[in-house]
Amino acid sequence: MDDSKKNLGSHTLTCPTDEAIKEFKYMRRAVAFFIGGAGDKESYYGFGPKYNVNRARKPFTDSVKLANWAAGVTSYHLGYNEVIGEENINANVLSALCKNDAVYIVGHSLGGWNGAHLSSLLTQMGYSVRVLVTLDPVGKGALVGSISNIYPDTPQPNAGLWINILAKSSDSDMSDWIAGIGEQWLLESGPNVNCIMDVNHESADIMFTTVLADEKSALRYIINSLNKHFRGEI
Repeated sequence: MDDSKKNLGSHTLTCPTDEAIKEFKYMRRAVAFFIGGAGDKESYYGFGPKYNVNRARKPFTDSVKLANWAAGVTSYHLGYNEVIGEENINANVLSALCKNDAVYIVGHSLGGWNGAHLSSLLTQMGYSVRVLVTLDPVGKGALVGSISNIYPDTPQPNAGLWINILAKSSDSDMSDWIAGIGEQWLLESGPNVNCIMDVNHESADIMFTTVLADEKSALRYIINSLNKHFRGEI
């Protein structure tokens, strides 16, 4: 979408000869993309949809409303296959953005893998990715790469803050087995916040809202960033 067609503010049209100073109200904007994994937004070889990452999106939406930012914050639930390829990125991502927007990406499973790639692509295009959250990202396995629309190379994320959470449950379920086939993206370095959580792979909402070792959840990191953004501090 052409940036010139997006409404970033409002003013009252006046006669061209009227030279009086008029008030212009500018509203800061932020856009969050919640990107699901296999079987999240749509069925994956008969599995799902489970809407796992959308359950993480709900507390984000609730927090935005509580902070009275609803008019300036938009969030989208996308599938991992909707953020790969020029056509998909134009239709599902760039169409929602203006260059001055604060961008937040929360990706779960294969959505964490493709979302990490998206953070790099958007940064290269001049967008400001403030926070990237990868919730138990999956995509290293050759098998999952051959049957899923994901990037073949390992992501090189680019964001102001990168939070990564690895799910390692002491009580495994089917979702952990499926994640094992996809092969978790194990990270020893790179993220600003990198932790292991005793939780099942499918529990994106728990990973997103649980307090981490630094006494803030991934959700709280994003809300703090939004608070600074709307105060004009970043």
